[in-house]
Amino acid sequence: MSAPTQGLTAGTWVIDRSHSTLQFSVRHLMVSKVRGRFTNFTGALVVHPDGTADAVVEMQVDSVTTDNPQRDEHLATADFFDVTHYPVATFTATDFRPLGDEFEVTGDFTIRGTTHPVTLHVEFLGAGPGMGDAPVAGFTATATINRRDFGITTEMPMANGGVVIGDKIALSLDVEVGLQS
Repeated sequence: MSAPTQGLTAGTWVIDRSHSTLQFSVRHLMVSKVRGRFTNFTGALVVHPDGTADAVVEMQVDSVTTDNPQRDEHLATADFFDVTHYPVATFTATDFRPLGDEFEVTGDFTIRGTTHPVTLHVEFLGAGPGMGDAPVAGFTATATINRRDFGITTEMPMANGGVVIGDKIALSLDVEVGLQS
């Protein structure tokens, strides 16, 4: 797959979890949004000498936090992530497409054992020397998915109409990667 690799030398660029955030938001009670994030994840961007690239991210879904322990426990159940049976969600890139200063990364996103294509809209923030002069690079990415596509079909209707949680999930990733030697 071709990829925007300006400033990225060939090699394996690994996500620095302490400088990265994988988060989501979903409509709540028809009037606001709830935000959450995954705290345990890994991933890498492999840039090949010919400028093509591969990328994969794995999230331990039991690491989800919305800063509400009761809600987090519910998210772990079969109503949502079913972490007992599906402990890992993955995104594996299948295509990189430049769009001016930004690009799109399409890949296979798997949640609860169900895989669907998802396209991330990505901004390359740049590359340079990090701590100890080791090369680092940064990206932001966004996408919107429908939870129902991944088998998360829990209905929570409200007495006055509407639902407790929406179907559309906004994903937002801020990722710093470091070149591994």
